[in-house]
Amino acid sequence: MPLKRYGVLRAAVIDRRIETTDTPHYQIHLRAAGVDYRAAVNVRSQQSPPDLLYLGINPFIHPVTDRLRGLSDGFTELESRTGGAALDYIRGNLFQRDQMRPVPTTAPGPENDLGDFLDHFVRRALGDSDARAYVFGEAWGPERNKPDKIFGFRPGNGIHDVHMNQGNAGRFAGDNGVHQDGALLLHFPAADEWVAIFLAFQSQVWHTDDITGHPLPEVTRPGPAPTPGPGEPDHLVRILAALVNPPGPAPEPETVTLLNASPGEIDLTGWSLIGQPPGRQDLDGRLPAGATLQVRVAPPLQLSNRGGALTLLNAAGLKVDGVAYTATQASREGWTIIF
Repeated sequence: MPLKRYGVLRAAVIDRRIETTDTPHYQIHLRAAGVDYRAAVNVRSQQSPPDLLYLGINPFIHPVTDRLRGLSDGFTELESRTGGAALDYIRGNLFQRDQMRPVPTTAPGPENDLGDFLDHFVRRALGDSDARAYVFGEAWGPERNKPDKIFGFRPGNGIHDVHMNQGNAGRFAGDNGVHQDGALLLHFPAADEWVAIFLAFQSQVWHTDDITGHPLPEVTRPGPAPTPGPGEPDHLVRILAALVNPPGPAPEPETVTLLNASPGEIDLTGWSLIGQPPGRQDLDGRLPAGATLQVRVAPPLQLSNRGGALTLLNAAGLKVDGVAYTATQASREGWTIIF
């Protein structure tokens, strides 16, 4: 079953520590409205291969940050649905999955392992009283009868599963769900700068069921993409650009530009563009290798000027490409957004 108490913790960073037990974690001591919490961030997998996939994005530009600005300090339980603040690595178009890279848990020297990479950003938040961490995952506690095992505060209280929470098989399949992925976001108000850290296990699968989050038969794992072949749809066609805010009164002629990045012609029959806010537009025709296609957006698909996301699905319903844009990017009337 999905995570029971999925949500986001907004808090100030108080301390951090790398735990080197049988199940290593990067531990973060956080405080929100006078309440102490611990974020337990996995830095090693219990399944093979053990190295986690990591991606740090600075600056992070995505419409989800606008949804987080109104939150108060503390843990906020989130509904696992499209269009809210809940994260979904696949459906939320937070990043391109081939940007993720496997990183060792520990390695000699500075700035070369997962603990170092996490510490690089968390240390900055530790020295900034206005900075806030937004930790997505599953909450636990409060544990009234015992102190926190790492930092000693009472009562024990915290958040874990700060990583992708779908596409699991075997004993971790019970954690699968959509719109419940974990991550660490850091906001530095002085510069209005956002940093995002995404983690996944190499054993997880990228294409998952839209209801259960379980792996689909067409197995693609996060991380660097293999050479596209049968059953591997990723990035065969790219969403190149979108005219979200055309000049003139509504309804304006919005467009999305596609590029066939593959070496062969692609039949778009049965393909579709999916939007956030929700909307779907079916595609057809043939797209030659290296060619572009400007798609005139038609209802029920609409491109919101308040920020949104676009996902390209193939005829089998598998994600081929996905992008997101913010309200700020959409505010420039007549300008095409390049992805």
